[in-house]
Amino acid sequence: QVQLVESGGGLVQAGGSLRLSCAASGRFFSSYSMAWFRQAPGKEREFVAGISPSGGVTDYPDFVKGRFTISRDNAKNTMYLQMNNMKPEDTAVYYCAVHIRGSGWADSGNFGSWGQGTQVTVSS
Repeated sequence: QVQLVESGGGLVQAGGSLRLSCAASGRFFSSYSMAWFRQAPGKEREFVAGISPSGGVTDYPDFVKGRFTISRDNAKNTMYLQMNNMKPEDTAVYYCAVHIRGSGWADSGNFGSWGQGTQVTVSS
C-alpha cells in the first residue's frame, strides 16, 4: 500500500509560484498513475493534474492548463506540482492521490491513498 505526504503549500501573492511535493512510501509507486486534486471551502474536490506511471502522459483541466505542471521522479518516489501565475481562485487544500480503479483521472472516486493535504492561499 502506498502512503502519501504532501508539502510545499503556503501563502503567495497573485502572479506568484509554488511547487508542491508528494512523497510516497511503500512499494510500487512507479506502477501507478497519480494525480493532484484540490478542495476549496464549500466546494467539491476537483481534479487539477494527472500523470501516468512513467510520467510520459499528463492531463490538466482547462482552468490550470498552461500554468500548472505535474511531474514525478520515480527514483525518489515523489510527485510534484509546479504552479505558476497563480490566481486567488487557486486557493484550496491540495491533495495527491493514487489512481486505483477506472479509466478516468478526473473522477476522485477512482483514487485512493489520499494524503492529508497542504493548504495553498493566493492573495490578491
